[in-house]
Amino acid sequence: MKLITVFLLFFTLAFFAPAIAQPLVYTVANAHSHNDYNQHTPYFQAYNERFGSMEADIHLRKEGLIVGHDSDKLVLQNTLQALYLDPLSKSIAANGGTVYKDKGRKLQLLIDIKTAPVSTINALVILLQKYPAIIQNKTIRIVITGNRPDASLYKNYPVFIWFDGNANKIYSKKELAKIAMLSEDFGAHTHWNGTGQLPDSAREILSEMISRSHAANKPIRFWGCPDFEQTWITMEQLGVDYLNTDHIELLGDFLRRHNDILR
Repeated sequence: MKLITVFLLFFTLAFFAPAIAQPLVYTVANAHSHNDYNQHTPYFQAYNERFGSMEADIHLRKEGLIVGHDSDKLVLQNTLQALYLDPLSKSIAANGGTVYKDKGRKLQLLIDIKTAPVSTINALVILLQKYPAIIQNKTIRIVITGNRPDASLYKNYPVFIWFDGNANKIYSKKELAKIAMLSEDFGAHTHWNGTGQLPDSAREILSEMISRSHAANKPIRFWGCPDFEQTWITMEQLGVDYLNTDHIELLGDFLRRHNDILR
């Protein structure tokens, strides 16, 4: 009877495994460089750590798509091409067609729209079409967040454009087909500052969102989290797929140390 029970348990877990996005072992592939453009060397710091995701905010101006957070503090030379698309193209060329030298590694470029969604995304599509090595590359995914059109319109965008969904929203199957990941504001659900244990009430709320996201086969990310080791450990325990950080090297070191321990 015990053998039969074990077999049934194994079969059940194996059957449902494809619907679970939670990583079994966390690596730098699970790291997300939040507001990456604020780093001393945008793109390159996260890239050199081999992060799986990095984020750039963009504003549509007459000069082009300008990267930055605040509209009144933009530096016009900091275009999406200069900070991300051109370096990304050079990486692909140097690696013989993949974003990283390790052919199995992938990169998500999360583009946060700060201006009107439709006109900004249309300008982005036109710009990206000048970079076939990026938009035709299976190791890169362009994901739109921030100001987005209604989810019912996602299907109208090219295959190389994906969207970041809201973890608290219900989407149709057609809408989910264009959604690459789900995100949520951590601070909207708890004021936990990363000290001590996450309160049980917050853990329950976050766990429910994570379970729903994984049931939909979508990875999840929380933004606005405390950004240090205790939080990263807690996010791993919860099964969050992308660890959000502004401290690239610290998170990279943390993930490598934990992997060594796990091995």
